[in-house]
Amino acid sequence: MPTGVSIALLTCDLRVHDNPVLHAAARDDGPTVPLFVLDDAIREAGFVPPNRAAFLADCLEDLDRSLRDRGGALLLLQGDAVERTVRLAEALGGARVHVAEGFSGFGQHREQRLRALLGDRLTVHQAVATTVAPGALLPAGRDHYAVFGAYHRRWLLAERRKPLLAPRKLTLPQLPFTGLTMAAARDRLAAAGKPAPGLMAGGEGQARQRLRRWLGSGAVDDYPTLQDDLNADGTSRLSPYLHFGCLSATEAAHRATREGSPGAAAFLRQLAWRDFHHQLLAARPDCAHGDYRSRQDHWREDPAELDAWRNGRTGYPLVDAGMRQLLHEGWMHNRARMVTASFLSKTLYLDWRSGAEHFLRHLVDGDLANNQLNWQWVAGTGTDTRPNRVLNPLRQAERFDPQGEYVRRWVPELADVPGAAVHRPWQLPAADRARLDYPEPLVALDESLARFRRARGL
Repeated sequence: MPTGVSIALLTCDLRVHDNPVLHAAARDDGPTVPLFVLDDAIREAGFVPPNRAAFLADCLEDLDRSLRDRGGALLLLQGDAVERTVRLAEALGGARVHVAEGFSGFGQHREQRLRALLGDRLTVHQAVATTVAPGALLPAGRDHYAVFGAYHRRWLLAERRKPLLAPRKLTLPQLPFTGLTMAAARDRLAAAGKPAPGLMAGGEGQARQRLRRWLGSGAVDDYPTLQDDLNADGTSRLSPYLHFGCLSATEAAHRATREGSPGAAAFLRQLAWRDFHHQLLAARPDCAHGDYRSRQDHWREDPAELDAWRNGRTGYPLVDAGMRQLLHEGWMHNRARMVTASFLSKTLYLDWRSGAEHFLRHLVDGDLANNQLNWQWVAGTGTDTRPNRVLNPLRQAERFDPQGEYVRRWVPELADVPGAAVHRPWQLPAADRARLDYPEPLVALDESLARFRRARGL
């Protein structure tokens, strides 16, 4: 067993429970330094906007408390993550470094740099942010799965590691230099800007509490019937905690599997989608910005329509409700994400990248793999086997918000419109429409559908 100091470089795993990186570092024969680096490159690239910065600050504070309860503490540094980690390792006398596998081009490049500088003193752990490591499941003759159904069948049968217990005790070495205080780190993160007023609190404590409620109270049993019901809000809302790694996807899958109910199976399917997108991005890092399957689109440019979409002023109440929920909470119901994304990319025929960028700016669970590849799925440039499907916002409203409760919650201008009429305010009598501070529809759906079909050569 190795001797000396070990560094647990924490990236997508801000937790003490079921954390292979922390677990392995603590099992090495010597003191452990849990390390998090506020990476300048990530912040400068815009991947830590206000909502995720505020959530991250909560996660770091919660993690530090948990580490201190076990005799450790979180060392917070700022700068280039690779340079700061290697400098710390050398100052500690050649410490070993443990880190979770990355999936994006940035994460893969970080590991390459660490490997070049640390050699065999670096250990990269797989299946830390996912339940099945990218590349672990491969179809014949290919380096990744491109069809979810085939991947899901293999995923259900895949062997997974067992969740790990949190370390009972940690020992810190004498550190060669001091890091940021938690207050200083929070101040630096707060410089990103003001977060959404309804942003949920971050941290492993919050994550585990939500998971217990989701699986322990029976809420998951209603998931198959309520997951698309916009007003019921019947989803787990665990995605931000999975994104930051303050909840283990492996532990969530393990506990859901033990439940053995149809609701748990539906929840597991969503975890499989998450793994599917991560294996896609790991194999094709260029999908972060380019089409997985190009449809030779010549996207329209209309800044006014894009701004109307961003601000929830399209004139289609369900679309506007979803966009306003995003601005208020930094989160949006999955069905609303699909409807709003389809409206931008197919009804308005504006570039999906503009929508993906807006989502990444506001979503607290703004994960590069899931965000970009879900956008491409909806835009028809990803893995959808029906790339030309268009989600009609009126039909979607009739199915998933039939009485308009979701719309009335997020579009207060329409709060007094009765029943299902709230989805078609332009059909109200002229006198009633005049009293509403609500825009007319940006486009006619039949005309926009014809435009999209012409653009795709259908």
